[in-house]
Amino acid sequence: MSATVEKIDVKGVEIPLIFEKDATLPIASMQLIFQTSGSIDDAQHPGIASFSASLLGEGTKALGSVGFAQKLEENAIHLSTHSGTETFVVELESLKEQFGKGVGLMTDLLKDPNFSQSAFDKVKLLKLSRIKQKENDFDYIASLNLKLLVYKDTPLGHPSMGTKASLEALKLHDVEGYIRAHLVLRRAIVVIGGDMSVEEAKQFAAEALKPLAEGKAEPLPFVKHIEKPQQVVAKKDTKQAYVYFSAPLHVKADDKDRYKAKVAAFILGAGGFGSRMMEEIRVKRGLAYSAYCRANINKSHTSLKGYLQTKLESQDEALKLVKEVVADFVKKGVTQEELDQAKRFISGSEPLRNEVLSQRLNRTFMEYYQGLGIGYHEKELALIEKLTLKELNDFIASHDEINRLSFSIVTRQ
Repeated sequence: MSATVEKIDVKGVEIPLIFEKDATLPIASMQLIFQTSGSIDDAQHPGIASFSASLLGEGTKALGSVGFAQKLEENAIHLSTHSGTETFVVELESLKEQFGKGVGLMTDLLKDPNFSQSAFDKVKLLKLSRIKQKENDFDYIASLNLKLLVYKDTPLGHPSMGTKASLEALKLHDVEGYIRAHLVLRRAIVVIGGDMSVEEAKQFAAEALKPLAEGKAEPLPFVKHIEKPQQVVAKKDTKQAYVYFSAPLHVKADDKDRYKAKVAAFILGAGGFGSRMMEEIRVKRGLAYSAYCRANINKSHTSLKGYLQTKLESQDEALKLVKEVVADFVKKGVTQEELDQAKRFISGSEPLRNEVLSQRLNRTFMEYYQGLGIGYHEKELALIEKLTLKELNDFIASHDEINRLSFSIVTRQ
């Protein structure tokens, strides 16, 4: 059966529940997804969302990290927490026969997180070590500097993992307050599926959510990409140049034309070999091993984003060529052959993206979360199949904002 959107009532709060039954394997999974609870809402304490997810990974205060981990291992239960840009996720997966125990442990975790000073200090040490390691990750530096450039002075204009200064200033009560304010019923969406009935799914979800307060929902801000092209350069002891680039893309998550952006971006740079970027930059000129760009369409922000690596002596040529490829794309559009190839690949690869239950549940969640409507992806395939060359090229020509490219470069020059 396909996934459906149900509702459950917990403490008088109506919570969406996305469910799909799949008895192919005797397994079950559940995600508690909290909206406006990722790095987009932690600018006051940069990195606190990621830190909070790691602290919840330290188990309950009663059992401690080792004791809680042993409980999970004994029953082959996977329970994890992670934060993204817009959401905070608590995830559970196990064999169906152990799923009730897993839900019990999830409930214990949300009721009694390990808010101990020792767990806090352990996570802080690990996070600071991670930041230290990233000092020599030139891809990370180029990507981060680009983000800080194009989203300066916005809720996205800080590192999602925080900085050395922001983490050193963080206190246990800050993290406890963040978790208590964000992991609440008013922000929750449940994604659950596997070898169970919808009635069982609702019971499991209600049990897991029971420890949470009602809390408050907060609107997700939409963060604008800078419109005026800028460039930032970081000098490092590197043997090649790392080039990341981004441009505004005026297509929102629920835009009726987002399927056209998907096809256009595939042809421009997301389609691997055969895409314009790869063809012009690698195949014809040998300036990079890989050159890639894609339409980055989220509820909170949208952009055309890409990257490449090139020799130090050819970085200026590569930058110039990226601009030329995009400008030519906007001016002349695509060919019928490129459109036909894109249609064949997108329609042919779609089944591979929905082979397993987790992929299908995630797809349905994104349809619901981004306001596209359940079943949107099937409709999108039909729209892409009917898309004409004129419609696509008119769309591309109307989005000349992607010419306003900003660059972040890590180089030795």
